[in-house]
Amino acid sequence: SAWIGEHHFNSLGVLSCPDLVLSYIAARTEKIRLAPAVTVLPLHNPIRVAEQWATLDLLSNGRVDFAIGRGYDSKEYAPFHVDFANNQSIFEEGLEVVLELWNSNKKLSHKGKHYSFEDVRITPKPVQKPIPTYVGSFSQPSIDLAARLGLGLIVAPFASTMSFGGLQKVADLYRETCEKLDNKPQRMMCSYFTHFADNDEQQAEQRARQIRYYKECVIPSFPGDPKNTPPSYKYFNAMVEKLHNVQPEHLTENSILIGSSQQIIDTLKKVEETGIEEVILYINVGQKPHNQVKDEMARFMAEVAPAFSD
Repeated sequence: SAWIGEHHFNSLGVLSCPDLVLSYIAARTEKIRLAPAVTVLPLHNPIRVAEQWATLDLLSNGRVDFAIGRGYDSKEYAPFHVDFANNQSIFEEGLEVVLELWNSNKKLSHKGKHYSFEDVRITPKPVQKPIPTYVGSFSQPSIDLAARLGLGLIVAPFASTMSFGGLQKVADLYRETCEKLDNKPQRMMCSYFTHFADNDEQQAEQRARQIRYYKECVIPSFPGDPKNTPPSYKYFNAMVEKLHNVQPEHLTENSILIGSSQQIIDTLKKVEETGIEEVILYINVGQKPHNQVKDEMARFMAEVAPAFSD
């Protein structure tokens, strides 16, 4: 599967339109699944989102995995005139609209706090019924939303460790929340920064790349002055402080995949034990040379993936 991020106006913003890039990939492939990582839903009209991804699902003959989140960078919100401080409410209503439009064969009317419309039915409909849908989560409200709507969950190990104490704890919390709401837990995934390193020199180089990525790309995108952080993002303040002070030795399996093929396999076996079924690999990190990125992707498939062939 190919997971293409959406970012705007910053050092992460090398790609603002994952749907367009994935439509190009769809035309050149036959099997690979196509997904955003993630669609920042509050920045878009949910009717348009439902139309675009239903169309891609049709063009690809049912290969879309859909993932949504609310992002974490207020600077991405400002030019679109969307209320960053209130984006949890906008996000939840927008997601409900997308799901209703995909799943209904009748014209729908909606009168909500943020969106309203009369007699809308999108065409074409998606091939998949339903499109597999995941909530990208750093926080309790997103876990609650995924459980309430019967959706899958995607988490980042470094954020899960800081917010909940680790992948196992966030996986258990998601399952418990689903059970309380009488919903069946859906597929869980996580995303890992990935670096091969076979000796001390390579370890040092790869850890330096990861820290550079945190400090030059991630930290500038997080909420700035802690005093002005919206209530739903307060948990980010502790994350930002830790990332400002991160040292090479802090980069453990709770935040990145690093080491030999066997070391990476060992970490992923622990991830598998939590019930997480798929891992998104971020390999192009910290200005890693392109040939090295391709080599590490090939090495992963040759040396690591076979350990999970079942």
